[in-house]
Amino acid sequence: MNKIPSVWLMVALMMFPQIIETIYSPVLPHIAQAFEVSSSMAGQTLSIYFTAFAVGVVFWGIAADYLGRRRAMLLGLTVYGLAAIGALFANQFECLMLFRALSAFGAAVGSVVTQTMLRDSYDGPGLAKVFGYMGMGISISPVLGLMSGGLLSELAGYQGVFTALSLLALVLLLVCCCCLPETKAEHISKPDIVALAKQMILDKSLWLDAVMVAGFNILLFSYYLQGPFVFETMGLTSQQFGYSGAVLALGTFIGSIINKSLLQREWRSSLLVRLAVSGALVGALGVWALQSSLWFLAPMLVIVASFGVGIPNLLSGALIKYKAQAGSAGALFGLMYYLMIGLGLSAVGVMQDLGMALSVFGAVLLVAKLAR
Repeated sequence: MNKIPSVWLMVALMMFPQIIETIYSPVLPHIAQAFEVSSSMAGQTLSIYFTAFAVGVVFWGIAADYLGRRRAMLLGLTVYGLAAIGALFANQFECLMLFRALSAFGAAVGSVVTQTMLRDSYDGPGLAKVFGYMGMGISISPVLGLMSGGLLSELAGYQGVFTALSLLALVLLLVCCCCLPETKAEHISKPDIVALAKQMILDKSLWLDAVMVAGFNILLFSYYLQGPFVFETMGLTSQQFGYSGAVLALGTFIGSIINKSLLQREWRSSLLVRLAVSGALVGALGVWALQSSLWFLAPMLVIVASFGVGIPNLLSGALIKYKAQAGSAGALFGLMYYLMIGLGLSAVGVMQDLGMALSVFGAVLLVAKLAR
């Protein structure tokens, strides 16, 4: 009988892709300066990251069904680690972009295979509870990334950030080699990807769930994309931008407490998602109104809290009908929403207006929820 993986190891693996992305955010102005590119071009590394991440989600999700969960995880972490080292030594912006794409491809294993292992090991209320922990990890990981990225960028520039990312990959790989069990059930057969894809493409509810998952992530990552430059226009440093993570940490704590409390009161996931969508839209409009001063962090806190409520409830319920092909279904679902995230962040980069971008995607969230 396969063992149930440690929840805390699962949380760490789920946090891993978020940390490695947001630790990079405070160093964007340094990247623009070091490689002599515009801030808009430097920011596009985020959208490229998510596009490559979407491809990785598909690859590792399917690999998890064919090779097993543990083997897929170890291979993905290895690819990520090698790419992180390559980024450290890149001396041209094009090379940096290539290694960022490869690192995103490898890092995707931490999202899709972790979710697959959880769906292997839990169901029903137990799955919702565990995804609550995952939601806490997902929402707090950008805070850790921001604060550590801000400090490292001030101390050692982008090289310090990439060195830290390489070390993180090594630590996770060693821990998984020692502690990560296989969770794939022996009776699960290799999936018919074409038939599964057709079924999912025709699933309207799944598409709307994907739009909402993407919308919440775009709201969160728009801050990490545009935030450093907003702070720069106020005459503040990358390190001070990193300190804003403390405010977002408060939002994370509030969101997790709200989610846990309402789940204990037996609120349905659909009601919790509705609450989260409403909070996200209110927060987005607040940022648009206040973004000329640091007070915009207050409504940003509301967005982060809403993310912490919405994401675990969306992820825990989205693929209930596809449990027999959890790895491949998770891969295709991830492809749906990560491609949307990449396109959305490209649009945010073009807008160059944080408040307007948040309001647009907050409205998208509302429309998707009403259609659901």
